[in-house]
Amino acid sequence: MQIKVINKSSHNLPHYETIASAGMDLRANIEEAITLKPLERTIVKTGLFIELPLGFEAQVRPRSGLAAKKGITVLNAPGTVDADYRGEIGVILVNLSNEGFTIENGERIAQLVIAKHERAEWIEVEALSETSRGEGGFGSTGTK
Repeated sequence: MQIKVINKSSHNLPHYETIASAGMDLRANIEEAITLKPLERTIVKTGLFIELPLGFEAQVRPRSGLAAKKGITVLNAPGTVDADYRGEIGVILVNLSNEGFTIENGERIAQLVIAKHERAEWIEVEALSETSRGEGGFGSTGTK
């Protein structure tokens, strides 16, 4: 699939690191380093603007290494870039660690996954079909 992109950053376009990668890394496009204190959040710009086809979204997801090793994650994961959005892609990062974390220009801060989606049409009814789970919610199916 081809996606139109404007790259106003000083970095190469995101790309797939391996043949089986689902996501492409997004890089910080910032003039000065940003230090996130513990529990602090910020929006980090990427310098990328995209035009997705209808029926697709771009999901902004955390990078597992940053999350596991540094406690840095995408706050609204996955963030959604809609097909009709034409603004700059920004990443809402939060520091869940006990130490400050500095984001440098060009640092890989998140990953972008392009995904097809459906649009739902609601059908109002008086009752839903029965299932063995029924109304069992959080944790109702057990942990083992």
